[in-house]
Amino acid sequence: MSEPFSVNQNPFDLLGLAVSYAIEKHAIERAYLARIASAHPDRVGDAGAIDAAALNDARRCLLDDESRANAVLRVLGGPSASEDRSLPDGFLMEMMEIRSAMEEELNEDPESARVKWGRWGAEERGKYADEFRRRIQDPDSLGACRTILNAWRYIERLIEQLDPGYDPARADFR
Repeated sequence: MSEPFSVNQNPFDLLGLAVSYAIEKHAIERAYLARIASAHPDRVGDAGAIDAAALNDARRCLLDDESRANAVLRVLGGPSASEDRSLPDGFLMEMMEIRSAMEEELNEDPESARVKWGRWGAEERGKYADEFRRRIQDPDSLGACRTILNAWRYIERLIEQLDPGYDPARADFR
C-alpha cells in the first residue's frame, strides 16, 4: 500500500485520533464513520467532497499496519524511507538465501511452497510489527524504527510475490 499522505498531512488528525501505532481497528472505523458523516456533501456542500476523499485515505492508511507505522514515524519526525534506506545487519544476505530457497520450492511444489512461505512471511511481519511497537515508544529510536520498517517492507514484497497472479509491472514498491 502506498503512502497517500504528504509530509504535512496527518491521518490521525484527520480522523481525530491520537498518534499511536497501537490503535484498534474498530476505533479507526468508529472515528472514520463519525468524521465522514459530518463531511457528507449534503451537509457541507462541495468542500465536503474533498474532505471525504482525505478521510477515505486516512482510514485506508490507518487500517493497514505497515502504513500506520509509517504514518506514526512520519508524524513523530522520523526519517522517511527515501531519507534512510538502512536495513538490519545481515538482512540482505539472509533474504537472498530465503529467496533462493523460496524460488526452488515454488518450482518443485508451488502450492505447498506458497503455504509454507506465506506462513513464514506472516510470522516475520508479526515480528517486525512487534519490534516497531516496542521501539516507537522511545523518541531516541526513530532511526531504528525506520530500519525496522524498511525490513518490514521487504518482507511484504516477498509475500506479494507469492501470489500466482503477481505482476511486477503493477506492483506497489513504496
